[in-house]
Amino acid sequence: MNKTNIWIAGARPRTLPAAISPVLVGTALIRRDHHSINYLNALLALFVSLLLQIAVNYSNDYSDGIRGTDNNRVGPVRLVASGLASARAVKQAAFICFAIASALGTILAIRVSWWLVLVGLVSIFAAWNYTGGKRPYGYSGLGEISVFIFFGLVATVGSYVVQSHRISWQSVLISVPVGALSCSLLAINNLRDLPKDSLVGKKTVAVRLGDKRARAMFNALLLLAHLAGLLAAFITPWALITLLFVPISLKISRGIRAGATGAQLIPMLGQVGKLQLFLSTSLAIALLL
Repeated sequence: MNKTNIWIAGARPRTLPAAISPVLVGTALIRRDHHSINYLNALLALFVSLLLQIAVNYSNDYSDGIRGTDNNRVGPVRLVASGLASARAVKQAAFICFAIASALGTILAIRVSWWLVLVGLVSIFAAWNYTGGKRPYGYSGLGEISVFIFFGLVATVGSYVVQSHRISWQSVLISVPVGALSCSLLAINNLRDLPKDSLVGKKTVAVRLGDKRARAMFNALLLLAHLAGLLAAFITPWALITLLFVPISLKISRGIRAGATGAQLIPMLGQVGKLQLFLSTSLAIALLL
């Protein structure tokens, strides 16, 4: 693996749908409200979301790596734990992504409202302290809640607000399937890492619930995503096209219920990422129609 590919792998591309989906759906709702899309604001929101997701991935790699939490794990490449990159270099990569996201976010705040600066600072603080700092909340079972808030509610509603300058119940509703599937990405990660996390004292939701209930929670998140997609029919009946992707969810769910563990869960992570992108794209198209 060459140097460029190492850093691309460390950015964990399979998680990027979690950054794209909320911007896609939140922006599409603008057309449903019969307003014109401000494409510059949409692009700025998209780049900020992507950079924050990549920064989170690098900062988690750094923080887990220096703690030894990532030693002897299965799954995506861990730059620090595997020795492919130094802890200092990975930390710098995370900070560079945070810095660029901050710069673009400031431009967006100038164009929309300065309160976005506060939202950005809180988001960066939450991203770093997920596994970083003295008391990482990701080690206490608060990861899924944080992901739902920031990559569901904040990102989706925020993408709508930078276009409309207001919050609506519709923007909150469509943030639910996006947030639920973002949580599903983390849930399947934590399910895969459950045995190792329990040994090193990382008390994720999966560790706290145990294997059986963690699997039930994952399936509940998939169900919530589809139910919220159905409720979006109150916004537009075209939202029913999200039902086309129920078979994908059922296939993933069957694998989880069948007891897939370790490396068997890695392909499912990619499948959940694709499901999120497919469902969000179809919901965005429904809103545009």
